[in-house]
Amino acid sequence: MQDYRQAHPEVTVLDPPDAIQHLRNRQSMLQDVADINLSNSYGRVGVPKQLVITSDDASSIPDAVTQAGIKLPLVAKPLLADGSSKSHELSIAYDPESLQKLDPPLVLQEFVNHGGVMFKVYIIGEAIKVVRRFSLPDVSKRELTKNSGVFPVPRVSCAAASAEDADLDPRVAEIPPYPLLERLAKELRRRLGLHLFNLDIIRDHGNPDRFYVIDINYFPGYGKMPEYEYMFTDFFLSLGQRKYKKYALASC
Repeated sequence: MQDYRQAHPEVTVLDPPDAIQHLRNRQSMLQDVADINLSNSYGRVGVPKQLVITSDDASSIPDAVTQAGIKLPLVAKPLLADGSSKSHELSIAYDPESLQKLDPPLVLQEFVNHGGVMFKVYIIGEAIKVVRRFSLPDVSKRELTKNSGVFPVPRVSCAAASAEDADLDPRVAEIPPYPLLERLAKELRRRLGLHLFNLDIIRDHGNPDRFYVIDINYFPGYGKMPEYEYMFTDFFLSLGQRKYKKYALASC
């Protein structure tokens, strides 16, 4: 792909392979979000505290977590996000002893109570579309003292988990402010160099103006998104128009 792109500059390459590769590693995936400062009247966006474990020695994980100062429960995610079924195999660890049962390399991410609702923000060029999905329920302090072990996490963000028509507490289910999402999407398009990706965002249940990006997926299942056909048509037409104008100006 890289060689073809260099040999045929006249061909439009939507997203360069090296930029896509950036999202295949959860260690680097969220760094661009962490570096963005979007603090304003629309809310704040960040990433949960997380720790990357590359050592094959799982017995060292509890000490690493203690030294990093991150709090249980923790969501364990495979380090590579390559689209395989294994890359979606998430789990939650509730106590220090259970951390030794995990299978590195992986990323440990602090679990943030978010009312059991996730927002999937689909980005196609300059257009964005937000859909609600049911997510993991909140974990109370009482449950944290009672639970132990490692529990697999189901595919909570799939289309079957749609929360679009559910009767939910508006403080939980309200879509994040569009001006905030537009600024975030614009900044990430610039930093990532990508046009086709989605963000998994949650709202802090204790602070409704605080949002966390917990995952970024390249070319997600757009077929699950309502009216994706129209958004793609507009996107491809805009690419063609820009390319036409570019060559028209060059030939003048």
